[in-house]
Amino acid sequence: MTSSDALRAAYREFQRGGGVVDLASRLKLAFKGADRVRYLNGQVTANIAAAGTGAIVPACVTTAKGKLSGDVFVGIWPAALIVDADAALAETLSARFERYIVADDVTIDDVTNSAALVHCVGMDRDRVTAICPVFPVNRFGIDGFDLLPPWRENLPPIWEKLAAEFPVLSEELLEVIRIERGVPRWGFELGEDTLPPEAGLDRTHIDYHKGCYIGQEVISRLKSVGHVNRQLTGFVADAPIPVGASIFSAEQPCGAITSACWSFALERPIALGYLRRSAARDALFARTAEPGAEPVPITVCDLPFTK
Repeated sequence: MTSSDALRAAYREFQRGGGVVDLASRLKLAFKGADRVRYLNGQVTANIAAAGTGAIVPACVTTAKGKLSGDVFVGIWPAALIVDADAALAETLSARFERYIVADDVTIDDVTNSAALVHCVGMDRDRVTAICPVFPVNRFGIDGFDLLPPWRENLPPIWEKLAAEFPVLSEELLEVIRIERGVPRWGFELGEDTLPPEAGLDRTHIDYHKGCYIGQEVISRLKSVGHVNRQLTGFVADAPIPVGASIFSAEQPCGAITSACWSFALERPIALGYLRRSAARDALFARTAEPGAEPVPITVCDLPFTK
């Protein structure tokens, strides 16, 4: 069996009953202290103060200019708020939060190595709760659940039961799943030059009715204007779409490809990328800067590619 055949088989197995993934590599920061809720609510785009215990809330951390410092999930627990983010943010996100602690009763501890983070996606909740308590959260564009145990030292017997009961999803398979559902990822669709509405995060990560937070003025202004200059867009093609390729319309550059894969749902190549708002949405092609690189005709496709 080739690697492509194995990935296809894993995808079909996932479609039938979901799967489980250990997100141990994600950065995890524990916020403690009497002011932790008030403080963090002033740092992120979601309404943490309105979320109940056990909620896991997607949010953006933005600069004063409204650009991303990170996309995160915030777990609301009795003794702490746990913020998890892509591992690539390990060097910058904690410093970003600490910069705004003045007289607040808040401490931030990096618990990446000690806190467990296991996610079940695309499966029946009752099958999981028979093994461990779960809390709903959508991480890959599909309803899923994070498991509690909070600490890795408690995980081995639970993981053994999970791995025996459900497929363990590989990183390669998770990439296919997230791209098919149009979910942006840090380092691909998201970075420090990204405005959240460009990536569609205004639909999932932003509460426009909450109180002030860093960057709120810019984010609110973008909403009142009603558009951004570029937008995360889905593309399909008949040939593989190279990641990093520029998008052209009538030989004029108008965007870039950020992620691509073979879609087992559509049985064709798909990609995510940014397209300028002013660009025509027909007669598009992607091409790398390599000498002699052939253009790949691409067609705009609504996101998500599949549900």
